[in-house]
Amino acid sequence: MEHYVIVYDIRDDRRRNKIYRILKDYATPVQLSVFEAVLTKEKIVQLQYSLKRLMKNEDSIIFYRQCGHCRQDILRLGSTPVPYGEGDIII
Repeated sequence: MEHYVIVYDIRDDRRRNKIYRILKDYATPVQLSVFEAVLTKEKIVQLQYSLKRLMKNEDSIIFYRQCGHCRQDILRLGSTPVPYGEGDIII
């Protein structure tokens, strides 16, 4: 599993809403136009495929992969949601 910060800039409101709904199925919204996700390689391919089908040339979606060290250095201020929960997760 890999951690990502996903940001987007979509020009059309209707397209932006569709892309938001797709992203919400895979990731946690943490701010307007910003999501955080923990995804397998298969899920990231599926997500990117779904998004590319909706995008136009004027749109932009960027995936920032986070290494373990980078995740430890995240500083959250204010009412930012913690996308992965807190404490241990047992599956």
